[in-house]
Amino acid sequence: MMENLAETANAYMAWWSLAGVDCAVGEEPMNWLRPVQDAARPRISAADDGATLTRPQSFEAFITWLAEDAAQPERRWPGAAIMPAGPVNAPLMVITDMPDPADLEAGVLFSDRAGQLFDAMLRAIGLDRQDVHLASLFLSRPPGAMVEATDLALAATRMRTHVMFASPQRLLLLGDRTIRTLMPTADSGLRKFNHDGGTLPAFATFHPRLLLGQPAAKAECWRVMQGLIEEMTK
Repeated sequence: MMENLAETANAYMAWWSLAGVDCAVGEEPMNWLRPVQDAARPRISAADDGATLTRPQSFEAFITWLAEDAAQPERRWPGAAIMPAGPVNAPLMVITDMPDPADLEAGVLFSDRAGQLFDAMLRAIGLDRQDVHLASLFLSRPPGAMVEATDLALAATRMRTHVMFASPQRLLLLGDRTIRTLMPTADSGLRKFNHDGGTLPAFATFHPRLLLGQPAAKAECWRVMQGLIEEMTK
């Protein structure tokens, strides 16, 4: 009997060993929900992202770097990337956090009902999509829309470079994650955004997807958009 118990225990421990468990408690915390990385692709950390961003020297080179650099965090995620769109030197640059599932299917940011509301917001300030430079912190969507802190730091750094090259006259930040990543101390209304080439006016408000689910927030959003209209007519 004892021999059978010993054999069972040994088989049990061997199973866990094959599964990769070699201790009961690890010394470092582990994010078990983190997507598996491709070992062949080096990852950019917050410590070295500044050196990486010195490579592009123009807007065109920056866009190519975004699309082709194997170390971008999006390379670890499924789905095609949605690249920034719109002119440089635009009167307004709009930044969201990441594509929605419907955006990935359509291949463009702000599609479906959220896109209809976004277009209405632009019309309210006398613009349409062809007038604005539209970008997202992340070009694709990770599983569960969960992003690590190091990836957010990288996204903030490269967006500051992106804004410098795109050279818009002002910014509109949409969504809580976008606002907290780029302007952690900002609330709704006018702020100054620091980028690699200087500063420019920035407004922050709700993402259209939130407005669809919480219509009561539209009043606050409209207040911010009115402030943007006033700033654009100066």
